[in-house]
Amino acid sequence: MLAEGKKLIIAFHSYKGGTGKTLLSVNLATTLANKGKKICLLDLDFRAPSLQAIFETCKPEYWLNDYMNGACAIDRVLTDCSSNYVANGKIFVGLANPSTEAIREMISKDRKWEMKALGRILSLKNSLLKELGFDYVIFDTSPGLQYSSINAVVSADVVFVVATPNKSDVEGTQLMINELYELFGKKTRIIANQVPLEFIRSRNLGSKLTDLESIQSPIVGVIACSCDIHNAEGGCFLASQKPNHQFTKVLQEIAAKIEH
Repeated sequence: MLAEGKKLIIAFHSYKGGTGKTLLSVNLATTLANKGKKICLLDLDFRAPSLQAIFETCKPEYWLNDYMNGACAIDRVLTDCSSNYVANGKIFVGLANPSTEAIREMISKDRKWEMKALGRILSLKNSLLKELGFDYVIFDTSPGLQYSSINAVVSADVVFVVATPNKSDVEGTQLMINELYELFGKKTRIIANQVPLEFIRSRNLGSKLTDLESIQSPIVGVIACSCDIHNAEGGCFLASQKPNHQFTKVLQEIAAKIEH
């Protein structure tokens, strides 16, 4: 049980890139929206923004970078993308600026700016969940222990850490849990992604799911390697396009745990 009916900020994080974090955040957002919820999805990965390429039809008035720099209110950043991407509910997207110049600017920010940025992220709980009435706000964060990702984790109610069976990823994820999540008392759940099918089958027989089960946080979803998922054209909104796919079923199970 994660939510108990409360409105939540959910952060998707990972120890390293390439784990499928963005794909999962997008598909969980659309899954929850299709259940009739009002969802806000924010791209907080300012070093490698990717949501703009996924939500191609969304044309923002302002970038999320502008909000973080204090140039606009958060409602000026959000674009209602519901009609193009979900059948029910609402999904609003806040996009990070993907230009090289904007990425360089964000990388050059100092610690003083990051402290101010933390205050702006913390204020989103009131402005998005209370004032604008969103049911869930989902952060797609940058991987690793960078200021921007730490700020997002600190601001979230629940952190979904996306991890693969790769040994270095398992070890790095456990390190983050010990040194970051536990420090801030964050409720952390693991989504095991890109897991070979033979490991999933063996787990059903009572065997260990690779080294991922050694991580000291509950695993809420296990997603097998799949050509469908790796196909960018079909995978970005796979949960909406293929309701009977195993990937979709896992996302629906995670959504049900959040709601109850």
